[in-house]
Amino acid sequence: MQTNCAWVMRWPQFLYKLHAKMQSMFEKGNELSLGAAGSIQEIAGRLAEEQERLRQLEAASTAPKERTLFVLGSKGVGKSTAINKFFDREEHTTRPTMALEYSYGRRTGTGRSAQVLNVWELGSLDNAEQLLEVPMRTHGLQQLSVFIMIDLSQPQRVWADVECAYKGLRDTAQRLMQLAAPQLREDVERRSLERVKHAKQDISTLDLLPFPVVLVGGKYDVFMDFEPALKKHICRCLRSMAHLVGGAVLFYSQSVPKLAKVLRDTISHLGFGSPTNPFRAHVTDYNEALSIWFGTDSWSQIGIGEAGRLNVERIGATLSVEVPQLQLEKQKQQLPQDPARDVGFRESLIDDMRAHKDEELAAIMRDLTLRGKFESVHG
Repeated sequence: MQTNCAWVMRWPQFLYKLHAKMQSMFEKGNELSLGAAGSIQEIAGRLAEEQERLRQLEAASTAPKERTLFVLGSKGVGKSTAINKFFDREEHTTRPTMALEYSYGRRTGTGRSAQVLNVWELGSLDNAEQLLEVPMRTHGLQQLSVFIMIDLSQPQRVWADVECAYKGLRDTAQRLMQLAAPQLREDVERRSLERVKHAKQDISTLDLLPFPVVLVGGKYDVFMDFEPALKKHICRCLRSMAHLVGGAVLFYSQSVPKLAKVLRDTISHLGFGSPTNPFRAHVTDYNEALSIWFGTDSWSQIGIGEAGRLNVERIGATLSVEVPQLQLEKQKQQLPQDPARDVGFRESLIDDMRAHKDEELAAIMRDLTLRGKFESVHG
């Protein structure tokens, strides 16, 4: 009984000691919390960096395994040369592209599955409406990028080629977009707006195409020696057209290594998803080689006043006043009467088979002619 009383008597003392201990622990905890504030910020920074790294890894793992490039534009501007240089192909003699040619490349990265790049090249803009549909229908619009190459050495033909290429792409894309599922249309339109997000002030005035378009001014080594006034008008036209459709502008010459490298890097960026921006400089001076990335131009920088929403017709009319333009002529007279006999397209096996069939056809025609004469005599 005494023991129980002694325990009861000591109970308040026990509570006091417990309270004191808990208060001491609480005070130490506050000191630790205040002292660890810096380390918590460091941890938060490291977490943010880790999340960014994970996002990049996720983006790489979900990157499309197949992309498509469509190259079209002026005849003889160097489309085939640019493609061959990108694929590191030997180029002894480049034969003219007659219609639509296809090639592909494959790249395998460390720890990643192979990426495939489909490349289509349109030889001529003349009567190419049906050919324009082939790359888009075959591979779709989602992973398509387009390079329109314009011959700057022929300034009187610039608008004819630009307009023909643009209208063909626009009309074909509109037909395919109408047939596409709503979710696909929304995705394509969202990405088109994303490409020009830095040109917010002009977005309502643009007529965006549903895929990236790079307007490449070829043969810049010739163009660079033209009169400044002519260069100014040509550059303004190409910048206006690229800005209208949400595209980029790049001047190029295979004989200028710096410009050739930028085009090669741009093909790699759009074709294989290389992460860095291939345009290392933003150049808008018409006395230099233009280099203007997606969404980084504006009507005000181009020199279009606030009144000036430009459409395709106005861009063409403005250029034609300053630099008289030729209409797109038909190219039939420039083609050999029989392309199969063109020395640039010799294939020994096929040519031998063709010659054999021609002999058989000639023999049949002789027989028919003799039979007709015989029947007419004995008729």
